[in-house]
Amino acid sequence: MTVLKNLNSAASYVRQRLTARQQRKFIQRHASELYQLPTGENRYKVALYFADEMVNAYQIRQWYEPLKHLAQHVPVVVITRRPDSALELREECPLPIHYAPTIEDVEKLVNTQDLRLVFYVNQNIRNFQMMRFNSPDHVFISHGESEKAYMWSNQLKAYDYVFSAGQAARDRLDLHLRNFDAQSRTRLIGRPQIDVSYLAPYSLNTSLPTVLYAPTWEGDRPSMQYGSVVSHGEKLVEALIKDGGFNVIFRPHPRSGVNSAAYGQAVERIREKLAAANATSAARLLFDDTTHWGWQWSASDLCITDISAVAYDFMATGKPMFVTTPVSKAATVTDSPALSKVPGLDSEASEDICTLVRSALSEEDERLREVVEYYFGDVSPGASMERFVSESLALVEARAEG
Repeated sequence: MTVLKNLNSAASYVRQRLTARQQRKFIQRHASELYQLPTGENRYKVALYFADEMVNAYQIRQWYEPLKHLAQHVPVVVITRRPDSALELREECPLPIHYAPTIEDVEKLVNTQDLRLVFYVNQNIRNFQMMRFNSPDHVFISHGESEKAYMWSNQLKAYDYVFSAGQAARDRLDLHLRNFDAQSRTRLIGRPQIDVSYLAPYSLNTSLPTVLYAPTWEGDRPSMQYGSVVSHGEKLVEALIKDGGFNVIFRPHPRSGVNSAAYGQAVERIREKLAAANATSAARLLFDDTTHWGWQWSASDLCITDISAVAYDFMATGKPMFVTTPVSKAATVTDSPALSKVPGLDSEASEDICTLVRSALSEEDERLREVVEYYFGDVSPGASMERFVSESLALVEARAEG
């Protein structure tokens, strides 16, 4: 069995290498613009660095629109290190893509451009190949606000600055990181994604309230086991379907099932149940695997999610929500204003979700306004986007003066 497994792994590795070689040849022959670098005043001043595979592209997609706003002021580029990601991003990303497969290519980019600011959305180990250059400011922008332990990783010390959503994030870093001056090393930008108008790809029954269930994945370590699909998901979706009084948008995390086959299988069972019931239901029962995240906020009246960035994105809307309580005792759960003031949902209560949802939709929760202010600052229309652009430009200009 071990020999067979090793042979399969070797064969998979060979296939990946062959595919990558073919992709590199295609880029050289048919997508050579991915290697080109502008000159003169068009030289890039800001970059988003993405060394990952496309399974994690959700992390940068949410930054397309904010970066487009920034690109109205300074030239912006997305740097990628993988040929498959370069080709796919070339098709979907509204910003220029530069493919830099080797460290020599990265050096050429840095030496020929006027890079003053580089953004990072994750902690890929290859980030450090870019971060060794002293000239630009290296800024971690993450891929969402949350209470996950990831948000106060010691790795944040490596960046010049951290763009955080609000005072809650600054306080979190001040609490958890040693030898880190959170006041001077963070810039508070709100959540610029909430200032983007998104076109919904589906129609809903507008006479019914819409519930968004957007669980996170199973996690890759015990401390990150926040996913609720197995513990809560099937029960609460079955209850919503049986009730018939709610549109349902089920949007699982793109990485669901990567580390746990059982988790992925539960996602598929929910997909099948929604599809079967949707054929005869007056409500719209949707499995959402669209690439873009954002239209769901305006389309939904209430959200059920886990300890994840989704909770904080939706929180900024001011609409009611529930955050599931992890069943794993190993999951890191911290005391926070959000988790103490946003209603929690135990696994046992999932079957009563319809009653809970109706009650939440009929009541005003004044505590939520205070929490939103603490986590995001001013969320009036356009305020977050303005802060993101202005803080970015301030660093760009500071580098020019330096």
